[in-house]
Amino acid sequence: MRKPIIAGNWKMNKTTAEGVALAKELSSLVSDVKDVDVVVCPAFTVLAAVKEAIAGTNVKLGAQNIHWEAKGAYTGEISPGMLKDIGAEYTLVGHSERRQYFGETDESVNKRTKAALANGIVPIVCVGESLEEREAGITEKIVGGQVVAGLDGLTAEQVAGLVIAYEPVWAIGTGRTASSDDANAVCTFIRKTIADKFGADAATKVRIQYGGSVKADNIADLMSKSDIDGALVGGAALDAAGFSKIVKF
Repeated sequence: MRKPIIAGNWKMNKTTAEGVALAKELSSLVSDVKDVDVVVCPAFTVLAAVKEAIAGTNVKLGAQNIHWEAKGAYTGEISPGMLKDIGAEYTLVGHSERRQYFGETDESVNKRTKAALANGIVPIVCVGESLEEREAGITEKIVGGQVVAGLDGLTAEQVAGLVIAYEPVWAIGTGRTASSDDANAVCTFIRKTIADKFGADAATKVRIQYGGSVKADNIADLMSKSDIDGALVGGAALDAAGFSKIVKF
C-alpha cells in the first residue's frame, strides 16, 4: 500500500504571523490523522516560523522551489542546504506556474530534482498539460515527456521514493477539475511510463498526486481511484478547516 500524501501549496500568500496561525490551527485539526502524510509548503520567508509552529506534530514542512547549486551567485534562489537547515522535508519542483511564468524547463526540473534527492529532501515533481495540448490530444506525449526528462539519470530506488504531482494546467486555480476518471487515466499512464523506464517495483512504490482545484467535496472521489495517491492542493490549503477535511477524505 502506498501511503497517501496531501500537500498544501500556499503559493505567494500568508505573512509570517498568518502562516503560523494557519499551521497551528491545521496541526490541531489533523492531529488524529495517522495514515496520511500531511505537508504544507509556505513561502520561503515563512518556512522557519512554520517549522517551529508544527514541531512535534504530524504536519511536515515543504518548500515551493529549490535551486540545484549548493551556493553561489544566484540572486533570489534558495539552495538545498538552506532548505535542509531550516527543516524542509519536501519541496515542489517544476510547478506549472514556475514553468509558465518563470521559464522553468524539463532540464532545470531535472537538476532541481537531483539536488533535492542528494540533500535528503523529497521532491514533488509537477507535470501537466495545457488546455490546448489536451484538446489537441497530446496529453500523454506532453506529460510522458515531462516525466522522462524530469527524472532522467535517477535510479529506480530514487524514483520509488519521490512524489509526482499530475496537475493539468487548465485546472489550476480555475475552479475546473479533471473528472476523477480522466485524472486517474493520466496517473495510470504516468505509472506505466515509470514502469517502462525504471521498472515495475519503482512504478508500484512511487506516489502520484492529483492537483487542480481539489476541494473537500471532490477529494473522496479522486482518492477512490487506483493510481491517485494524494493531492497537491492550492487555494483550499489556505483554510485550515477546509484543508483538514481534504486530509481526512
